[in-house]
Amino acid sequence: MNRTLAIIKPDAVASGKAGKILAHLENAGFTVRALRLARLTEAQAGEFYAVHAERPFYGELVEFMTSGPCMPMILEAEGAVPKLREVIGATDPAEAAEGTVRRLYAESKGRNAIHASDSDENAAREAGFFFAEADVLAIHA
Repeated sequence: MNRTLAIIKPDAVASGKAGKILAHLENAGFTVRALRLARLTEAQAGEFYAVHAERPFYGELVEFMTSGPCMPMILEAEGAVPKLREVIGATDPAEAAEGTVRRLYAESKGRNAIHASDSDENAAREAGFFFAEADVLAIHA
């Protein structure tokens, strides 16, 4: 099993879609290993998205991610990173496949409901940004 990080973004939390998105992820085969409600400061959002600092949308992204509470979570599944990216769909909900999180719940390309790590390396780094290892529950059957 592999782990990845997802963040239900402020737009989806504010519009009451967080529960539906979480259920969608669980129905897709993910197990939640850690979850919290957070309100990012400008400094935290800037640090988290530092990889995009030179991109034209960076300032808007930081502003958006600090606009309200978000829900970071660690998810576990076989091939978690690519599986999650498939389940959430393209960044632009108009281009996302039918039945994906963004097609169902996103408002626009900029207010796209959910963040997902893009590699195993970034998943580990991003998970560590929000959670200590002690926060991650290992549930064994």
